[in-house]
Amino acid sequence: MNLLSRLAQDVGLMLRRPPRQQYGAICHRRNKKHGDVEVLLLTSRDTGRWVIPKGWPMEGKKAYAVAEREAFEEAGVRGTVQKEPFGFFHYEKKLKNGVKVTCLVQVHLLEVADLTKNFPERESRKLEWVSPEEAEKRVNEIELKQLFVAFGTHMARTAPPLPQKAANS
Repeated sequence: MNLLSRLAQDVGLMLRRPPRQQYGAICHRRNKKHGDVEVLLLTSRDTGRWVIPKGWPMEGKKAYAVAEREAFEEAGVRGTVQKEPFGFFHYEKKLKNGVKVTCLVQVHLLEVADLTKNFPERESRKLEWVSPEEAEKRVNEIELKQLFVAFGTHMARTAPPLPQKAANS
């Protein structure tokens, strides 16, 4: 590599901005009929692709509280959010001015206790409960796919024991 191309590469690295921080939630529940774990996917407002609730930092709010609030505003869910992050993923976000920026999303798990039909973004999103395996197929971001795989494995390890059948069944 010649000096000029090396200098150009170094300048390019210096000018590259670090990713913008966001906070998100994998919202989950156990299906009451069959006990399987389900996760909530929602469509993005701009492209209609499948995503999880996420948003920008909010002054005075901790990361997990932002994830919890975004889950309510975007999907109408309330529940118990874990304070420690479950994982991270990157994605490209197109800002209102057309500029694309890389975002790093810190993801928290949120066990859903309640769903409401009246939430701020109900008119602009479609919601669907799916298995972690189906979520992994639907989302575009490789690292988010990996988080759904890890989540499915995590929940399989922590699943409550199945009820024992009677000996004479």
